[in-house]
Amino acid sequence: MKKYDLVVIGGGVLGTFHAYHALQNGLQVALLEKNKMPQGATTQNFGQVVPSGMNTKWQKYGRESLKIYKRIQQQFDITLRENGSVYLASNPEEVQLIEELHQINNRNQYPSVLLTKEECLKKYPGLRSEYIKAGLFFPEEVTVEARQMIHRLQSFMVKDLNLDYFTNRNIIACEQVGTSVKITSASGEVFEAEKVIICNGSEFKNLYPEVFNTSDLEVTKLQMLQTKPQSAYQLSGNILTGWSIRRYEAFAECDSFVDIKLKENTESLQKKWGVHILFKQAPDGSVIIGDSHQYADVKNIEDLGYDLDMDIDDFMIKEAQKIIDLPTYDIQNRWFGMYSQCKTKDIFQKTIENNIHIVTGIGGKGMTGSAGFAKENITKIFNI
Repeated sequence: MKKYDLVVIGGGVLGTFHAYHALQNGLQVALLEKNKMPQGATTQNFGQVVPSGMNTKWQKYGRESLKIYKRIQQQFDITLRENGSVYLASNPEEVQLIEELHQINNRNQYPSVLLTKEECLKKYPGLRSEYIKAGLFFPEEVTVEARQMIHRLQSFMVKDLNLDYFTNRNIIACEQVGTSVKITSASGEVFEAEKVIICNGSEFKNLYPEVFNTSDLEVTKLQMLQTKPQSAYQLSGNILTGWSIRRYEAFAECDSFVDIKLKENTESLQKKWGVHILFKQAPDGSVIIGDSHQYADVKNIEDLGYDLDMDIDDFMIKEAQKIIDLPTYDIQNRWFGMYSQCKTKDIFQKTIENNIHIVTGIGGKGMTGSAGFAKENITKIFNI
């Protein structure tokens, strides 16, 4: 039986980047995924890498993630497109917030460019003149195709970095025996490692139910839609709108944020369903639109249901139509994703018997923050 320096349980973006950085440090690594391929939040999100939306602490991780994504893309195509992000302000309050965030980013030396109404209308076809007041553009930010990126990254790691990647491994036991950790799959296969990192909520729940049930994790359900391919139409980059400005953590550091939030209508459908409107064009020309947010404690995940709420979808489409005139709003795909996050912390971390590390609950920061955060966390866990 081969003994590894590290076994990572969970093949999503957080687990995969922990494996990536361990390999970069010369460690022997196995990555275990319970399904044929990752199917969770990593593949069911927008695919936006937007450090601009994060608070100062996490923007540091996000900016490091950008460097990592771009470095990997130079070696292997992981679907990265370097086309920037824009926040579109629809009223004077949102204009004030983007101007304040622009100053914050100037102090942090993170490039951003304020755009006039006319510059926004020229840069983003179909943008409605009655909606837009100004924009804030982040030129360094990127998009990836969420349903492809993780698979391509793992293929690169197997081919070029000597990752041992095992799929269809449902883990039923993980225990420290002496100085090693033994991991057992449902089929009786045993893996041995110096250290284990668990980045999957399902294994966390099954292996350590008491820790799981007493955690402050909650689950968020997000609905998204995809139009049919747009005819002769191009929309570049990540498009984030006024409700995003009012929602994202980065803007909470603006001086005006608290007063502006206090004026909002807490009884609106937008608040009820946690909607903020995003757009991203896929390589086939279709446009992805979203998203909504509904919450439940992690032990009550079933309360969120298994169905798509068509009232939420219809509301998002109507609001999107107020912002951008697309050639078609005919929908070809609808889906929801789920991710876990902590109510009181940035991320859930728990160490069991010194060498078993649970790292999960990164929330909506996963695609943007995982690469940078995992780099730092590997150095801590292995004292590198």
